[in-house]
Amino acid sequence: MQPILILKTGQTLSSISSKFGDFEVWIMAGMDLPANFFQIVSVFQGEPLPSLENVSGIVITGSPAMVTEKLDWIETSQRYLVRAVETGVPVLGICFGHQLMAQALGGKVGLNPAGREIGTTKITVSNEAGEDALFSGISGKFKVHTTHMQSVMELPPGATVLAGNNVDSHHALRFAENAWGIQFHPEFDEEIMTGYIRERYDEIISEGQDPDKLLSQITLAQEAQDLLKQFTAIISNQTEI
Repeated sequence: MQPILILKTGQTLSSISSKFGDFEVWIMAGMDLPANFFQIVSVFQGEPLPSLENVSGIVITGSPAMVTEKLDWIETSQRYLVRAVETGVPVLGICFGHQLMAQALGGKVGLNPAGREIGTTKITVSNEAGEDALFSGISGKFKVHTTHMQSVMELPPGATVLAGNNVDSHHALRFAENAWGIQFHPEFDEEIMTGYIRERYDEIISEGQDPDKLLSQITLAQEAQDLLKQFTAIISNQTEI
């Protein structure tokens, strides 16, 4: 099998990476495959992207960057992802990666007027999620870990909403038969989520939220975490693992 590309668009907070590793470590663990099944490309550091013929799937990480910055590597990544969707490569964008996909395909991303969303929260699946290859095992509301300030504000043409809440109605989108974006972080566990809130503690207070309450609400988000294994299954249905 060709490797699964982890398109790395940034790094987690240093206080977290020193204890738990970085985005790609959590994604590989969540997909339940050994490291030799993956190719990690730090596109934000100028590393070249591989030919799409040489990857079996793509996962796009989160990032401290904003997709609206329109940096060179962001523009390069967007063109690459448009080709990936067109050629049928399975793609999953997480947080920044979700927004990157939406912007690349013609949607609009911006600061969410509801402000920062951080912590363990609940989102509700749409009716369309019931027949979706990634979300079909989930119904009603489920818990997710999230940390973001920007959101997909306008959908790209042809996108389908799969889940949302009152802060972000576009928490999960299907962009095409082979391509999804999720604003939340299925690769996070409770310790990682705790680390983000503690790191942003003073900012959260200044924005009118209660970080101690958010910390008390952190809990397991198993259904969200299971989405990474489901994405592995989608790739395996197209290739041989």
